[in-house]
Amino acid sequence: MKDHLPLFLHEWLGVITPLAQVLLILAAAWLLRTIVRTALERVRERYAMPAELAISGRRVASTIINIGALLLALQVLGVSGTVLWTAFTGFAAVGAVAFFAAWSVLSNIFCAMLIFTTRPFRLHDHIELLENGEKPGLKGRVIDINLIYTTLREVDPAHDGAVLQIPNSLFFQRTTRCWGSGDVPATWQP
Repeated sequence: MKDHLPLFLHEWLGVITPLAQVLLILAAAWLLRTIVRTALERVRERYAMPAELAISGRRVASTIINIGALLLALQVLGVSGTVLWTAFTGFAAVGAVAFFAAWSVLSNIFCAMLIFTTRPFRLHDHIELLENGEKPGLKGRVIDINLIYTTLREVDPAHDGAVLQIPNSLFFQRTTRCWGSGDVPATWQP
């Protein structure tokens, strides 16, 4: 076939052939998406399927078709699917490990932002973090709020002004009692 083409096309044949194959793959993917969309619409109308289910089915089918077309196009261009899959799973594993390793820190930072914006307590307020219901928990005067911890100075004479650093996420897992920045609550005094 190469002998029947003009000479100037012989140099471009290595570029035109894969490009034509990629365009053919994209056209086939578009046609397949259109067929699936039409079929799902007919099934939805015939069986009175909820529109949300048809939309979800169309999105899932489109995603699968698009990923398949991308992999086929990359294979035509000389990229190995095995190499892509290995790279993807490697990046996904590293991302998952990094996410879980940083989850605690990110949770405390997010809770700090919530404390700063919702203001359940402020600096110098006397607060108590209850265990469950009325069971006494951690209590003291707020002396610092940073991105990871809220620092309380205990007012109980038995602990001689000890400092507690409480992770910010704990304030959204337990009940907090707040007295403001006035005197120490009478129940805390010996």
